[in-house]
Amino acid sequence: MARRVRQNAGFLLGGVAGALLLIVLLAEGREALHARGPMTGGHEDIACDACHRPAPGSLRQQLQANARYALGLRSSPADFGLQRADSAQCLACHDFPEDRHPVFRFVEPRFRKAREALHPESCISCHLEHRGVRVSLESIDFCEHCHEDTRLKKDPLDVSHEQLIEAGEWQSCLGCHDFHGNHVMTESRKIGEVIAPGTIRAYFGTASSPYSAQKRFEPRREPTP
Repeated sequence: MARRVRQNAGFLLGGVAGALLLIVLLAEGREALHARGPMTGGHEDIACDACHRPAPGSLRQQLQANARYALGLRSSPADFGLQRADSAQCLACHDFPEDRHPVFRFVEPRFRKAREALHPESCISCHLEHRGVRVSLESIDFCEHCHEDTRLKKDPLDVSHEQLIEAGEWQSCLGCHDFHGNHVMTESRKIGEVIAPGTIRAYFGTASSPYSAQKRFEPRREPTP
């Protein structure tokens, strides 16, 4: 009898502790406690529900769908609780109208090779959140997937783009060209003056920008509903 009382008391205390922990984790301003990882710089104050909408279906339906996926009876897992963020959420704040590489462009048939290699038609292929970095790709030589045939009649560089391509110097591209074209800057005319690949990699992480501080577009602080 005493043993059962102790067990019941333990269950009760455990339930109360679990409920209190859940309340703390779900409280406003506590998102960092249950996030999958650190936010990208500039996103620290964004609440989870700004990007993650409630997942479709009831809790029971979500559990059933994921159970079917685990058993091989479903091709993909279901979102649980909240939906995964996608390009729509990103573009709610970062819809830069003069973007040199907008995601919608990459759905064209001519970019099939790039889609297979990088999936640039999706923002999170390069900017995966909860990694604490600006760009989650490890490589900076991805320009080769679309620009291997680049030829300029009046090449402004002292080493032509054609020569750089033949030499496989793809890591030099971002030393002159800001990928999205948002930084107001003068492109280098001498290959020896371009931004070094190591500096670009550091910027993809958490280092300060080596590009111009002047921008054509600033992201909206709050996503559109």
